[in-house]
Amino acid sequence: MTERIRQFIESHQLLDPEGLCLVALSGGADSVCLLLVLRQLGYRVEAVHCNFKLRGEESDRDEQFVENLCNELNVALHKVHFDTQAYAELHHLSIEMAARQLRYAYFEQLCNDLGAQAVCVAHHQDDSVETILMNLVRGTGIHGLTGIKPRQGHVVRPLLCISRHEITCWLEERGQTYVTDSSNLVPNVIRNKLRLQVIPQLQDITPSAQTNILATARRLAEAERVLDAAVGQQLSTLVEGDGIDIELLLRQPSAEMLLFEWLTPCGFSPATIEDIASRLSQAQAGRQWRSASHLLAVHRGRLLLSPLPQPLPVLRIPEPGIYVSGTIRLHLRLLEGRVIERQANVASLDADRVTFPITLRPAEAGDRFHPYGMKGTKLVSDYLTDHHVPPAQKLTQQVLVDASGQIVWLVGQRPDARFCIHDTTVRTLQVSYVGRLGG
Repeated sequence: MTERIRQFIESHQLLDPEGLCLVALSGGADSVCLLLVLRQLGYRVEAVHCNFKLRGEESDRDEQFVENLCNELNVALHKVHFDTQAYAELHHLSIEMAARQLRYAYFEQLCNDLGAQAVCVAHHQDDSVETILMNLVRGTGIHGLTGIKPRQGHVVRPLLCISRHEITCWLEERGQTYVTDSSNLVPNVIRNKLRLQVIPQLQDITPSAQTNILATARRLAEAERVLDAAVGQQLSTLVEGDGIDIELLLRQPSAEMLLFEWLTPCGFSPATIEDIASRLSQAQAGRQWRSASHLLAVHRGRLLLSPLPQPLPVLRIPEPGIYVSGTIRLHLRLLEGRVIERQANVASLDADRVTFPITLRPAEAGDRFHPYGMKGTKLVSDYLTDHHVPPAQKLTQQVLVDASGQIVWLVGQRPDARFCIHDTTVRTLQVSYVGRLGG
């Protein structure tokens, strides 16, 4: 078994024999086996233990076991305690996700602080089978059916070539003790249900079920490489700037697959991507979909992908002067007579028609103004659509309103006709805007 692990590490180039390896040591059979095997193979190792404070005395028992084991082996130990429950509540996460985020953030920090080449975690073949089945029942794409990867950033997994049974047998042969996490023995979360209930039934049906699942995952991993290369080549020709021409996309063998590869890194869910793909042939201008970080919108026959903007400030302006908020700078000057500047970032207004205080704020649904040079009023949203303003820019459009709440300037676009300079203007209020016009 040790020789297979050595060959696996070498074939996947997981570790440098000269570098420092950190071992995530929970005290369970898998991590204890990993620590002992790496030492036996001659790697320079130090241990890392995370106490998530979730199992009361059992968590403290695990920590004490890890301390004793490291003392016996003369292995340096790095310990950290987390208030996982509080972190989960603060960030609205499940306990499992909160523990994962805390653990891997700490691993990354410790690697950098110690100059370690990697953090070794003890995922094995059984874990990979569970992950494949979890992704399958959740409706993943091909990438989720290839199993756990041997390397992800600083995290490496040298035990993916062996099974849980092999690990426990190896430890028993050496008389090595370990601790058992009682939470893993209760079928209360999906991974535990798969491990304790579903996989045993699959093995009753086919004793080689796990072996066959892993073999399928390896074949899918090969198919994944071919697919990634083909999709990457197609996307490189389809994506221009921040968008894709819908008509060209529909000519491809699988528009949905291309959308999946393009949009998944931006946080769009498989269900959302399926919805987007189903509407491509009748995509209406202005239609939008959002992830937590990005906006995808139909605009002039294209799908435009843009990061969601940061919230815009509200700036109250009591009198002429210079006002700064973040990257935005407004300069308001009172000038005698009629002074007209024909620049997009400057508004020339009749000073006697504008009532202070005025406010710079984001455009809102229902905002209406009387665009200079046009008859009657118009919704700001309709004006922006008529002038082909991209959807992401609409989200960052700002307006300048007077004390009565009337829009005096659609910033960077057009002033309101009711406040513009006219033949009887005596004083000009000149407003200069420095920032990203339209946001």
